[in-house]
Amino acid sequence: MTKLITFLYGVFAYLLFLIAFLYAIGFVGNFIVPKSIDTGPETTFTQALIINVLLLSLFALQHSIMARPAFKKWWTNIVNPAIERSTYVLLSSSALLLIYWQWQPMQTIVWKIENETATMIINGIYFLGWIIALLSTFIINHFDLFGLKQIIQNIKNKDPEPECTMFKIIHLYKIVRHPIMLGFLIAFWATPVMTLGHLVFALTTTIYIFIAVKFLEEKDLRELFGEEYKNYQKKVPMLVPFIGK
Repeated sequence: MTKLITFLYGVFAYLLFLIAFLYAIGFVGNFIVPKSIDTGPETTFTQALIINVLLLSLFALQHSIMARPAFKKWWTNIVNPAIERSTYVLLSSSALLLIYWQWQPMQTIVWKIENETATMIINGIYFLGWIIALLSTFIINHFDLFGLKQIIQNIKNKDPEPECTMFKIIHLYKIVRHPIMLGFLIAFWATPVMTLGHLVFALTTTIYIFIAVKFLEEKDLRELFGEEYKNYQKKVPMLVPFIGK
């Protein structure tokens, strides 16, 4: 019974991620969804800025703290290790849903592309960013990243595969070390209509991605994979293809 509950919990967390991910495409790009980054009643500039930055900061704190090895070690003394990743995914997705719900639009236009061909090209780049982000998760191990592999191993009474065996340099990971984050950056900035609210979103998430990757994730990866990852850092750029290390 415990294993069944664990399995259902993991499946629910994954489904919530899918909802949050798909909604994000519509939210950031102002497509289809009922509440997007530029829709809804406007408040004052100060109120909107404070609320939006707080929402993004809440996501950043949860997303970063729970991903650290020290937190995982402490957390798995409290919860079943099989649902550690699913819980992380569940809370991250919930934080995203909170952003969609409470985001305050700031509709002042920063730039607007009028040319229809240029708009189509930019929208194509926008969707390409999301495709890169999603595809990159499958290259490394999508189901491990989002907790499904762990709950299936738990059902089968298998020990989880050690993280230190999961290092791969293939496909997009030969171009940049963090193609998932590159995909998000492309999606967040590729828009034919940049409002002030969208700019706050893009700037804040860009700063967070850079800090989290450069000073947190890269540090953890060096400690986990040692010289192998240090050599990888020397050969492949962090976020921007062909530029920097």
